[in-house]
Amino acid sequence: MMHILDIFFIVFHTSLVLFNLFGWIWKKTRQLNLVTLLLTGGSWFILGIFYGIGYCPLTEWHFRILEKLGIYNLPNSYMSYLAERLTGIRFDPRLVDALTLTGFVLALILSVVFNARDFAAKKRKK
Repeated sequence: MMHILDIFFIVFHTSLVLFNLFGWIWKKTRQLNLVTLLLTGGSWFILGIFYGIGYCPLTEWHFRILEKLGIYNLPNSYMSYLAERLTGIRFDPRLVDALTLTGFVLALILSVVFNARDFAAKKRKK
């Protein structure tokens, strides 16, 4: 069962990361993309006040499963873990964190801009 949960979290969490980065591209997914980005940011920076900046419950749950599978010495972030799992290389965590934050900020800016543009266009049509 833990192996199935591991695969579930790899697929679900990675899909969420990709959706956060690129969901603003398609008009039909822009609003949901903004919601998921705000939830991600809220987790990182609001829950992060209590659990450490960058906190993600999905990462915590997945890492608990991995520990039950006997996998220890996990990195501090999901993106570091994913990069290592996919490539076998342990990258500098500061680089991974910087790239993750940069991608998040760029996606958030683009999502806000496109959602605002869509909202203004919809308002003009009324």
